[in-house]
Amino acid sequence: MVQQVTNGIKVSVKSNFEGTSYRNYRLYYAFSYQVTIENQSNETVQLLARHWKIFDSLNNTEIVEGSGVIGKKPILKPSEVHTYTSNCFLTSPIGSMKGYYNMVNFTTSKMFKVYIPTFQLMVSSIHN
Repeated sequence: MVQQVTNGIKVSVKSNFEGTSYRNYRLYYAFSYQVTIENQSNETVQLLARHWKIFDSLNNTEIVEGSGVIGKKPILKPSEVHTYTSNCFLTSPIGSMKGYYNMVNFTTSKMFKVYIPTFQLMVSSIHN
């Protein structure tokens, strides 16, 4: 698990290899990732949008932007936590993701970025 705190907002991420699948005659590696966002500040905040950079060792970097996370724009009061799980597909067994959330502080109405630390997407090794 990786963690990072920006402006009192702690983001923790853990990823997992889910297996392979074929789409359009091409092999893809499926990964899931669970993100926990914890408001350690004294202000109420809301997540408005996300910006991801997805690195695939055999492909170009992909940028994914959008409103909210998995269809939600969570509001976090002080000490509240929001956790969600999502996934991505790579053309190689090795990659990584990083990014940021655009958030707003309800007290000041100021927009700010909360950084998502880089986390690895890697096919699990087989251990005996």
